Amino acid sequence: MPLPDEPDITLSEQDGVRYLHFGTEWVQGAMRLDEPDVIEIEYVRQMMAWLLFLRSAQTVLQLGLGAGALTRFCHRQLPDAKVTVVDASARVIEACRRWFRLPVNDSRLQVLHAEAGAYLKRLEPQSIGVIQCDLYDAEARGPILDSLSFYQDCYRALRDPGVLVVNLFGSSRPAFERSAARIDQAFEGRVLELPQTIAGNIVLLAFRGPSFAARWSLLEERASVLQQTLGLDAPDWIRGLRRRAAPGSAMLRVGIGAR
Repeated sequence: MPLPDEPDITLSEQDGVRYLHFGTEWVQGAMRLDEPDVIEIEYVRQMMAWLLFLRSAQTVLQLGLGAGALTRFCHRQLPDAKVTVVDASARVIEACRRWFRLPVNDSRLQVLHAEAGAYLKRLEPQSIGVIQCDLYDAEARGPILDSLSFYQDCYRALRDPGVLVVNLFGSSRPAFERSAARIDQAFEGRVLELPQTIAGNIVLLAFRGPSFAARWSLLEERASVLQQTLGLDAPDWIRGLRRRAAPGSAMLRVGIGAR
């Protein structure tokens, strides 16, 4: 599959935060200049929510580099993980190295110039612990890769247990529902929807492995640890999930019987 046309790269700065744009007003990523390893954007922080369910992941695959926030965070905070980042734009990779403090490739990090769908197809089955997918074009109209076959390729590449994390926009509800239905089909209903962010993003977690239930009390304890150790607003995620759960339920259920 050929690589897409290179986007125009533009930058802006406000209140100590540098933003990446693809030649439009839409923000493709951000970095706080005096805290480059802190994840600035709310939905990007939510894309680390797999840490509520997996203590660690030996391999993390990031599809779409953006401004490198997830890459910087994982490289710094997950020293036992090998992180691979795939982006179809050489310009984006260069901009991140020049303007967004992207770490150099080393034994724990590989940033690759490649098309995400083709790269997925080349992977060995069950070779990845976590896939973080954030693939949008310059207009941010919808995911660049959003077919059922793409999500099935993600499922095939994941270990058991493993988690796919996908950023979707909720502002266009029909488009969101179509994407969510494909993910739900590929992962046989084992999908968790995080609360929508103020900006309109909705992050989905799709699980390879058996259906499961987790006690809210244990999730709250884990969320508190993530907040204290990694600075993630994980307690807010749990409160949002509990508001949408059945009244009086002691468990979060993912999979058969969860809906």
